[in-house]
Amino acid sequence: MNGHTAIITGGSRGIGKGIAECLAKRGINVVVAATKLEAAEETSAALIGFGVKSIAVKTDIAKSSDVSALFEKAVAEFGRVDILVNNAGITRDGLLLRMKEEDWDSVIDTNLKGTFLCSKEAIKLMSKQRYGRIINITSIVAFIGNAGQTNYSASKAGIVGLTKSIAKEYASRGITVNAVAPGFITTAMTDVLSDNVKQEMMKAIPMGKFGSVEDIANAVAFLASPDTSYITGQVIHVNGGMYM
Repeated sequence: MNGHTAIITGGSRGIGKGIAECLAKRGINVVVAATKLEAAEETSAALIGFGVKSIAVKTDIAKSSDVSALFEKAVAEFGRVDILVNNAGITRDGLLLRMKEEDWDSVIDTNLKGTFLCSKEAIKLMSKQRYGRIINITSIVAFIGNAGQTNYSASKAGIVGLTKSIAKEYASRGITVNAVAPGFITTAMTDVLSDNVKQEMMKAIPMGKFGSVEDIANAVAFLASPDTSYITGQVIHVNGGMYM
């Protein structure tokens, strides 16, 4: 994959940053897209240390103008886009009866609409290239639900349907579209949980532990490889056996 170029949304921290590092180690140039430019530039600068090229682009993926500009900058810098990782996502948790309409809209707009907008731009380029890899980050809650996350669960379930539909539409053009569904992963979001809460969560995981960012990144790297040309429309579950 040396010389390939990947766009990673939400690539400045957490799982997105881990994916960026994992791909860079494999010789892939990386475009780090994030809402905070300073954080994106920090990650991008670190990636150059792996011997690849990288740029940072401030992007709100819920805005079509931002997404168009993101892909234009990627092509201007690297000439093509081989891999798109739709990782960016937000949460606005709350029980259904207490959930504000704006909390529903913002999560759907970023998580689901953002994935749609980025995939659409990627497909334009990849169709001409007759090659591409799109990997969408969904979630275990798309399959089992989660109290207090009706908006998030719905957005991630929507990504699964989107993944399968795009995969069918563009399989003949050398483009694969797959998804990775993380379970409970050790990130800044889980670090703030109390030990008691963590222990209760771990009881539902057969492996008895949270996953790591590297676990998700390695699954993405697998799907991003040219060697996975006959895998499309699939969801890889990375959850320690919590959902089978």
